[in-house]
Amino acid sequence: MVDQTQFTGADPYGGTFQLDEETLEAIAARLEGRARHLFLIDSIAGYLDMLELSGNESILDLGCGTGIVARALAKHPGFKGSITALDISGTLIDMGRQLARSEGVEDRIDFRTGDACKPGLPEGGFDVLIMHTLVIHVVDPATVLAQGRRLLRPGGRLVVFDGEFSSLSYLTDESDCGVGTNRKLLSAMLVHPTVMRLMPRLLVDGGFDLDWSHAFVAARRRPGQFQGVAPSYVAHHAAENRRHVGAGC
Repeated sequence: MVDQTQFTGADPYGGTFQLDEETLEAIAARLEGRARHLFLIDSIAGYLDMLELSGNESILDLGCGTGIVARALAKHPGFKGSITALDISGTLIDMGRQLARSEGVEDRIDFRTGDACKPGLPEGGFDVLIMHTLVIHVVDPATVLAQGRRLLRPGGRLVVFDGEFSSLSYLTDESDCGVGTNRKLLSAMLVHPTVMRLMPRLLVDGGFDLDWSHAFVAARRRPGQFQGVAPSYVAHHAAENRRHVGAGC
């Protein structure tokens, strides 16, 4: 059976289960910094509003990282239902628990360590399942979607929020107009950079009905935008180098 521990790529977010403390701290800082951006704040609030929650649902934040969505749910107006947050990295789960404690919502969230490809949660246990920036980092999106269907109750709802990078381009002075740079950056960042373009078909094949879809376009980003993400990739590749040296490669 496919599971995330089979991951061997360069994407640091796809291999958090095998990274050292320094790298995970850099990733957590990146996740939390990104979560403070108005775009993501509005995006999360937007899809939570579109769910029109009754306030008593059982919700799973699958691949939760530091629990950004779970914590937003715990503070969502009128929501009193149960929240489970699962991630493959025990370190990120511990960080999420600490952040929830600092925000006064620790008792609202059941943080668990587990693999999105085989989460070990009861069948039909949730009314809503949220995959927030998860599917581009997993070894097999179809397997994760199948698990999502298994975990949802009849009539349950799935939210998939992620980036679509097939048309991503960066302005460079290279002779190929940045095509090579684009390819290298995507391969270093993501396991499945174009999976959201395939998502409608993956959902249908997985037995879901697509109720609504929204897209956002980001352009004219400020110069030096990679300075904020550089520490996580530098730390990740340093860890990879140490691993290869230790293995005699």
